[in-house]
Amino acid sequence: MTKIFTDYQERWLTGIGLLAVVGLIGWIDSFFIMWAFLGLIYMFAFYEAMKLFKLTGPSMYVWASLLWLVAYFYPNPDDLFFFMAVIFASSLAYFHNFDKRLLLPFLYPVSGILFFLILYQDFGIASMFWLLVTVALTDVGAFFTGKTIGKTKFSDTSPNKTLEGVFGGIIIATLAGSFAGLFVVEWKIAIIVTVVTSVASVFGDLFESYLKREAGVKDSGDLLPGHGGILDRIDGYLFGAVIMVIALRSLL
Repeated sequence: MTKIFTDYQERWLTGIGLLAVVGLIGWIDSFFIMWAFLGLIYMFAFYEAMKLFKLTGPSMYVWASLLWLVAYFYPNPDDLFFFMAVIFASSLAYFHNFDKRLLLPFLYPVSGILFFLILYQDFGIASMFWLLVTVALTDVGAFFTGKTIGKTKFSDTSPNKTLEGVFGGIIIATLAGSFAGLFVVEWKIAIIVTVVTSVASVFGDLFESYLKREAGVKDSGDLLPGHGGILDRIDGYLFGAVIMVIALRSLL
């Protein structure tokens, strides 16, 4: 166990630093500060996604910035992806040679980060804590379970993941995450939402692994020592946030 902490010391230190920042943002609990903080993550993630999809286009950063600015004032940020889809489809139909792949970064990661904002806006800071606990423990639980008893490969997309690790992570996240969910909903709903969010986070991580394999890179970036890029750190949350919002809307 000590060897795991020693071998991944840089990763742990960065993780602790990130938790401290997130904890401070949560303690302040201000919509503007949360929007600004998520906006910073949003722009770095958008930049990394552009690289993963092997896209160029300075105007895309202008569109991305305008979209996030509108999200501050607009009451239903999840509508904005469809707005962008209409704009892009119209441009494609009119200009013909418009690169339709430029919609991809707005699908991933933009739509997922918009759901972060929706989760906070509609269900409060406690729901953000719930998401953080669920996804983080899915990741950490899978890591330790996989290192301890993992034998069966989970997917060719991510050879280091094991089936035992994935199930261990989901179980650990469900047990602890459900308690965090009690600050938002009753226990039956908390368990259901935690399970589906945890499972979604596994595939969020797997999807980013797929994108990196397709792009031929190890990490999405190098901003975070020991973690790689922003997308490497939030991949599970991008799927988890979407599913948590959908589950809460359907069950409440």
